[in-house]
Amino acid sequence: MNALLFLLGLCPILWLIVALTLLKWPTWKAACGSMIVAFALAMLVWKLPLMETLTAGLEGILMALWPIVVVIIAAVFTYNLTVRTGAMETIKQMMTSVTSDKRLLVLLVAWCFGGFMEGMAGFGTAIAIPASMLVGLGFPALFSCLVCLLANGVPTPFGSIGIPTVTLANLVGLENAPLSFTETLQLTPFMILVPFLIVIVTGKGLKALKGIWPIVLMSGLSFVLPQMAVAYFVGAELAVVVGSVCSIAVTVLLSIKVKPAPEYKMELEKGKPLTLKKALQAWSPFICIFVLLLATSKLLPPINNYLEQFSSTVYVYSGENPNALKFTWVNTAGVWIFLSGIIGGLIQKANWNTFRSVFVDTLKQMMPTILTMCFVLACAKIMGYAGMITSISAFAIMVTGSFYPFFAPWLGALGTFVTGSGTSSGVLFGAVQMNASEALHLDPYWIVSLNSLGVAAGKMLSPQSIAIALGAVDGNGQDSKLLSMILPYGAAFLLLMSMFAYIGTMFLA
Repeated sequence: MNALLFLLGLCPILWLIVALTLLKWPTWKAACGSMIVAFALAMLVWKLPLMETLTAGLEGILMALWPIVVVIIAAVFTYNLTVRTGAMETIKQMMTSVTSDKRLLVLLVAWCFGGFMEGMAGFGTAIAIPASMLVGLGFPALFSCLVCLLANGVPTPFGSIGIPTVTLANLVGLENAPLSFTETLQLTPFMILVPFLIVIVTGKGLKALKGIWPIVLMSGLSFVLPQMAVAYFVGAELAVVVGSVCSIAVTVLLSIKVKPAPEYKMELEKGKPLTLKKALQAWSPFICIFVLLLATSKLLPPINNYLEQFSSTVYVYSGENPNALKFTWVNTAGVWIFLSGIIGGLIQKANWNTFRSVFVDTLKQMMPTILTMCFVLACAKIMGYAGMITSISAFAIMVTGSFYPFFAPWLGALGTFVTGSGTSSGVLFGAVQMNASEALHLDPYWIVSLNSLGVAAGKMLSPQSIAIALGAVDGNGQDSKLLSMILPYGAAFLLLMSMFAYIGTMFLA
């Protein structure tokens, strides 16, 4: 009976896999199908009344709309605005004028700048933009996609102003900052490893590290250590943004003095000289985001506490033990990002027609993602309230027992592989991880964070990530070739993560 309930409980997720991989449906349609499957099973098998099923789904949709969708739209709107005003070209020029050593150039663009774009916008921009920049500099298309996929995995749990981690924390009832810190702790070895892999791939062997390995090491450390500090004291929202900015600064300063060996030297076209004013104009939206999010965070309790009063708490689910749904109307990342985008756009001389046009285009661009978030969260809430998540986790724990932590990252990787989203993975499997931690009497922060650890491997291999990368470099039709290139790295990462998860559980959880 437990096995049957386990299989039936998995049906919404299995449907998602089938719809995406075999039927080739768009993600939002597949997610809608998963919600319908969960709805039917909740009532027919788990005997959840109609009104309770409906209100469970409504709670998920409302949670998706505020704050997740608001942050998604705000982050992508800000990025699109910098493209429209031409500021992104200035940022690109700044990034590529530092060095002519192709190893350091790839590190700077794919790892440092890619990390920054993941922290700010996410949703594929951190793969598409650096990959297109590398191709524009003369690197091969598939190589550019490969290094950007490698670089994009580990920052994903903190993408788009921390939305995957914030959503996961809210869903399972854990505190944002401790969860963010634990995730960073688990990701640390891999965040130090990735810059080395990028350079090795660029130089086609370990010999590529000769003469620059201290810079590569510092590029990783200067990313992960600030990220860890911000995660501990503030939370997920700014962790990768601050880490990537620090990594950019350190990597640039150390790279300027490097004289490349002949085999690694690239001839770069020099653009127009940049002034400090033009540079500050280009970066102004992101500077504003950094300042506003930091100023309203828990680091400044008087401001944070004052703004917290502008919030509402409601109960949507009509059954027993409903979760409280809190809407923070002012002090939420999406509001501050929108405001920063507008301030930055004004500094960059954008007019109101530009604002309106970019906003409308962003809504059209992100509508499939918005629908996906609504359907996935509705599905997750229905599965949670009906007891489907409990059935899945109970059987998984019974089969794996004390070895469950070894397999925990696999769930995170599977969710991201299927949906292309760290947020969706957390929504699908976060409650399973939480239930497992309670049943096995393990630290919930450690076990739930293992889902995000697996996200880093799944993101590299996701068909959606591969399609975004190839689309950015006009390499459509080469999906299988790129997958065969990235697969060994993703598989190795997942195996190492599983071993790290199991050993870490014995000592820390």
